[in-house]
Amino acid sequence: MRILLVGAGGVGSAVVAIAARRTFFETVVVADYDPARAARAVAGRDDRFVAAQLDAGSAEAVAALCRAHRITHVLNAVDPRFVMPIFDGAYAAGADYLDMAMSLSRPHPARPYQETGVKLGDEQFAAADRWVDAGRLALCGIGVEPGLSDVFARYAADELFTEIDEIGVRDGANLTVDGYDFAPSFSIWTTIEECLNPPVVWEDGRGWFTTEPFSEPEVFHFPEGIGPVECVNVEHEEVLLIPRWVPAKRVTFKYGLGDEFIEVLKTLHKLGLDATAPVAVKGVEVSPRDVVAACLPDPATLGDRMRGKTCAGTWVRGTGVDGRPREVYLYHVVDNEWSMREYGHQAVVWQTAVNPVVALELLAAGAWSGVGVLGPEALPPKPFLDLLTGYGSPWGMEER
Repeated sequence: MRILLVGAGGVGSAVVAIAARRTFFETVVVADYDPARAARAVAGRDDRFVAAQLDAGSAEAVAALCRAHRITHVLNAVDPRFVMPIFDGAYAAGADYLDMAMSLSRPHPARPYQETGVKLGDEQFAAADRWVDAGRLALCGIGVEPGLSDVFARYAADELFTEIDEIGVRDGANLTVDGYDFAPSFSIWTTIEECLNPPVVWEDGRGWFTTEPFSEPEVFHFPEGIGPVECVNVEHEEVLLIPRWVPAKRVTFKYGLGDEFIEVLKTLHKLGLDATAPVAVKGVEVSPRDVVAACLPDPATLGDRMRGKTCAGTWVRGTGVDGRPREVYLYHVVDNEWSMREYGHQAVVWQTAVNPVVALELLAAGAWSGVGVLGPEALPPKPFLDLLTGYGSPWGMEER
């Protein structure tokens, strides 16, 4: 297996640190627009890791780099605005493709908080037939959320339930960052995108529909000492992926943001600072959202100042295999102290990065396979969960 890793930021660098301990691949080419950042990501690693410069916005450049290094698998670890050129470049080069976030949505032009417009992943699913015809696999949404959360949904359907009333992905943490009043632990560009877009809900008989941002607040109790966190509806790929392969009456995604974070996001939106279209500032064209990102600390650099744990998981309610009502929360917790000590990467980016590495190893071993545009829930869950535990990061389950 010869891998092109696009992006040497927080998640990309964590992918390198995790993959360096495994033996299933021949080469990882770590590519970034900034060649110095790519070089830093591979510094001190063995000769399987190679740095390269790449414009991720150019499908032609992606394809050319794939051909130059005889790449078999492309792993996209950059912001979702670059999904389509990387996706198309991998296809053009005859490589398989993996990402952790899908092609961007566009709200309904007239009824954004009632009806879907272009949904997350629609552009990729529109190309599914040609990926099937080419015998190639595009495994989309294989981070932690989406990704591990989708694997949990499929595991619940296969092993724990005969009928599912609701699958609710719930994400929460008790992380703090010393010395900062406001310091997101993940890409602010992506966070703005998913939190300010109309959230999507899926219901059997109704299909996909949207609500207002931050709607349906609920207090969810997270395990391993994190405790109660208020969660709200957020646009996320799981709601667009899970119903395609897992039968359920309702699918939701809720994120534990906190009042302060929500108010900051609302203020950015009110001021137009969430916009991606460039505006003229003293003769220079700049994207307001890029300016916000530039003004905040790089999440990848915050690990030594972070304290606490992050939890990703899937809450499932329905009828158990014994015919009785059942409610479980399948989850994965990462302690920042552990991830920094073991890998030198903060908990949120490490938790995101470990899952595509596990998926690549399963593909290399033949335990996972497929063609077309697939989500993680289209593939057998037990090999993934077993191997994740083998990486030293076990998952858990609570009866509720």
